[in-house]
Amino acid sequence: MTAALSPEVRALLEAPNYAHLATVARDGSPRSVAVWITLEGDQILIGAGQNSMKAQTTRREPRVAISITDRENPYRTAMILGRVIEQRNDEDGTVMNEIARKYTGEPYPWNGPGRRVLVIQPERALYFDLPFAHQPPTH
Repeated sequence: MTAALSPEVRALLEAPNYAHLATVARDGSPRSVAVWITLEGDQILIGAGQNSMKAQTTRREPRVAISITDRENPYRTAMILGRVIEQRNDEDGTVMNEIARKYTGEPYPWNGPGRRVLVIQPERALYFDLPFAHQPPTH
């Protein structure tokens, strides 16, 4: 089952918003890590080292969840459930340089052997826009 991404979810994923990737460890416990993220069509791309927790856990159990929050308005969020359908070689940094430039304006400094891109096929995507004003308290 593939989910089409709504314009609101797509906008969150295209902007330099930080996301969290949740995976399932060998013992069944959840793992969550902050990630940079981008889109390729309706598929979500996340960089990973070949031996990283992200790569290892998704080779064994491809189901993942992603949460993403608008950095300008944290009451706009999305939750995406999906599967890692491919671990693509990215040793030349083609994808990671693009992702790093989106977040930092600079290429990714650690490209090379073992770099991978997790290709995630969304199966369900939910968008939330809560009616609150983001006004952090001043101290």
